[in-house]
Amino acid sequence: QVQLVESGGGSVQAGGSLRLSCVASGISSNDVCMGWFRQRSGNQREGVAAIDSDGRVSYADSVKGRFTISQDNPDNTLYLSMNNLIPDDTGIYYCASVSRDLLFMDDILLGMTAIQALLNWGQGTQVTISS
Repeated sequence: QVQLVESGGGSVQAGGSLRLSCVASGISSNDVCMGWFRQRSGNQREGVAAIDSDGRVSYADSVKGRFTISQDNPDNTLYLSMNNLIPDDTGIYYCASVSRDLLFMDDILLGMTAIQALLNWGQGTQVTISS
């Protein structure tokens, strides 16, 4: 059974930085896509960034140039480095994983977003950005 445990959320002022971590366990496949999603108040959960086992990445337009997704395979840890944070980044951030063979789109973030019901999810970590 896949388990994803996020950490690193918190409260910072606009312009600040945070680094989220997600430790994964129970993933049996080597061909896995990992991603970060967020749910802002009053909005549906949305894709933020994704990475596949080859290191290919995909970002939402709203975070390009500010967020960086990375993974440490030996430690089974996924990261999201967030810089130049703005109040609109406030929300609950979730780590997610899925076997690549379930994706039917070339863009891995769009592909994961399209099949959210099939993803494995962490419990989420709160990120709050004050102006």
